[in-house]
Amino acid sequence: MKTDVTNNWPQGRGPNPAYCSEDERLTVMASYGVDKLMDDGELSAIVQFAAKLCGAPVSLVSLVEEQRQRFLARAGLDTTETPRPTSFCAHAMMEREPLVVPDAMLDPRFERNPLVTGEPKIRFYAGVPLLSSEGAPLGSLCVIDTEPRTEGLTDFQREGLEVLAASVMRRLNARREYLAVQEKLVRESMRLRKMAEHIPVLAWAANPDGSLEFGNEALYEYFGTNDLSTIDFEDMIHSSDAEAVETVREASRTKGQRWEAEARVRRADGEYRWMVLRAWPMRDAKGEIETWFGAGIDIDETHKLSQSRDLLARELSHRIKNIFAVVSGLLAMHARGLPDVQPFADKVSGAIRSLATAHDYVRPEDGTSSDNLGGLLEGLLAPYAKTDSDLVKVSGDDVFLGARAATPLALIFHELATNSAKYGALASERGTVQIEVIKDCDKKGSVCINWHEEVADFTPPSTDMDEGFGSRLLRMAIEGQLSGSFTREFSDSGLQVELIIPKSAISAK
Repeated sequence: MKTDVTNNWPQGRGPNPAYCSEDERLTVMASYGVDKLMDDGELSAIVQFAAKLCGAPVSLVSLVEEQRQRFLARAGLDTTETPRPTSFCAHAMMEREPLVVPDAMLDPRFERNPLVTGEPKIRFYAGVPLLSSEGAPLGSLCVIDTEPRTEGLTDFQREGLEVLAASVMRRLNARREYLAVQEKLVRESMRLRKMAEHIPVLAWAANPDGSLEFGNEALYEYFGTNDLSTIDFEDMIHSSDAEAVETVREASRTKGQRWEAEARVRRADGEYRWMVLRAWPMRDAKGEIETWFGAGIDIDETHKLSQSRDLLARELSHRIKNIFAVVSGLLAMHARGLPDVQPFADKVSGAIRSLATAHDYVRPEDGTSSDNLGGLLEGLLAPYAKTDSDLVKVSGDDVFLGARAATPLALIFHELATNSAKYGALASERGTVQIEVIKDCDKKGSVCINWHEEVADFTPPSTDMDEGFGSRLLRMAIEGQLSGSFTREFSDSGLQVELIIPKSAISAK
């Protein structure tokens, strides 16, 4: 049965017929958890005031149960319950308006009632119905006197008693809503616990001191035990990974933040499997950590596959470097003794060395290279700056270099450097080359690379010269492969080249 604990049944409307059957009525009453409301302080204050308001020696909050009427709060009466058949409130709760009995001895409904003919010798009774938010009749707030009152209640007393009855229902509904929320929390907790039981990861909950208080079936199965006290994560983690895991855990405990680490964890059969271990804190209303929740995700197969792929990539990288070396050697060997082809062979060999340098920066084997654009430029131009550290300078922002951009950039700057070594600043004892990398140099977030040569007594080439192979190579690499643009400007002091390349093209893997 769906119940509504947020809205009150309209006063003066009488009970809802749909909730007047005993089964429905008692089901609603059970949802209030009235056992915890016996002698409730707020209800006791209400009956005390009701007695004073009406000048009556007795006032009660009475709930009519299946076999009895129970008095949750009492003023002027020690008894906590009476049998239902003698209940005045069982009549009052079915009325649209307050039930007022001026003289019970003269009322056919009550003249033979044991509570009238015997103790406590009721003569006057006035009760306001207590109706649940659905309209189910629960009982009444009543006042009782041992003397008849032919005048009944004054209008002020009647209105006051109705206001107090509404206060009783607010207190009862507050209790009911609290229980409904608690029940919902319990259901949610059970649902989450059931879900945790069956998810294909190791799941646990731990106290602030680190002791486990919950583990799911996957955890028990992995460690081969149903006793949480026997599971010691520190002992289960591979010795090679233990220090790294403890470092992140200690930092997490200090800062009260979640932690994550990859480590090998020993299974019940002794095998170590790679896992992603995570834990995060749950705080109470005061902000204090009351529970740590954790999870272990088995990544052993993925980790081994990644290791296999890395091994294959390293082998391929090694073979590619060997190919570069072989091709350079073949060129040198075949060009030996042939002066006419020597310049061409030198040019091609230089390009191959630049490609090998680019390869080192995207597939480093010895850990000395990097994936930074500035690092690649320094590596490419290092042969030209061996005699003078001020001859070539690379400055500017750090920009991540992806594998796809490394090769065309190596060709571009090899071409610029070889031309400079033949005709420009690198061919002069007083020449310098400055390269500046600027990240986010335009509104589109592009990367700008400025190549600036300065050389004394420089003679700019004729402006009517056709575009040579080098210029076509630059244009093809920048525009075709990197979707960028470049400008080249000669002056009496040297050469200025600006490359504008989308950041996405620079970082593409």
